[in-house]
Parts: sequence; structure tokens; C-alpha cells
Amino acid sequence: MDLRARLQAATKDAMKARDSARLSTLRLIGAAVKDREIAARGDDGDNSELTEMDLIAILSKMVKQRMESAKAYEEGGRLELAQKEMDEIGVIQEFLPRQLNEAETVSAVDAVIDDLGASSIRDMGRVMAELRARHAGQMDFGSVGPMVKARLLH
Repeated sequence: MDLRARLQAATKDAMKARDSARLSTLRLIGAAVKDREIAARGDDGDNSELTEMDLIAILSKMVKQRMESAKAYEEGGRLELAQKEMDEIGVIQEFLPRQLNEAETVSAVDAVIDDLGASSIRDMGRVMAELRARHAGQMDFGSVGPMVKARLLH
């Protein structure tokens, strides 16, 4: 079952179960997807659907936004709002690919560097682009960047 169908099925299940918190998050995901489709449609009226990778990118962005919000709420002493954000993150992450652990991330970085023959910091953009292509939604590229940089400097 593709990601779009899984999201729609989960939304129906949440409606039937009367799980308002989950339903709210799933509707936010649906709205974000719809906004992206409208933006992608553009002026020419092209009705091309979003790819699986586009959907993963939307979900990853939503997780990142909620992480930032939760951190801000915690710093402001608004723990109930921080918890709500963390609950939403949990729902969104159900639809993302499994995150790579530290060892798998290091292995993936090493494999891409070896495959591309990257040897200097000038190759960092190519390495990061290939990592995004191979492992979209599976790793935090904010923390992977410094890892790639350190590996290329040695």
C-alpha cells in the first residue's frame, strides 16, 4: 500500500475510533499534501501527483517543525503544548521510513563517499545529494552534514 493510501486509511480509522488528537494530526498532513499539490500545479494546470519522495519530504518537514516548536514550548515552560507537539510527531513518524541508527548512518555515509570517489570538501554537495536520494526520510541531514564534512577533511 502506498503512502497516500496508508494516510487515507489511517484517517478513516481515526474517524471511526473517534480519536480526535490523531485525526487532527492526520488532517494536518492531508492539508499539507493538498497545499503542496496546489503549489505544484502552477499556472499550466498540470495535475501530476506528488511522488512518494515528495510525501516523505513533506512529512519530514512537519516533524522538523514540530521538534522546533516543542523545544520552544519547553524553554517557555509550556509543557502541555510541548507534549502535544511530541504526540503529533509520533503520529507523523508512523508514515516515515524507519530512521537509521548511528552505525547505519555512518555506514551509509562511508558507502556514498566510496561510491562517488569523494576525496575533498568540494565533493560535499554531491555526497549530500546522493545521501538524500538514497536515504530520504531515514536520517537527520542536519547532523549528517558535519559527519560528511569531518570524513572528507581527513
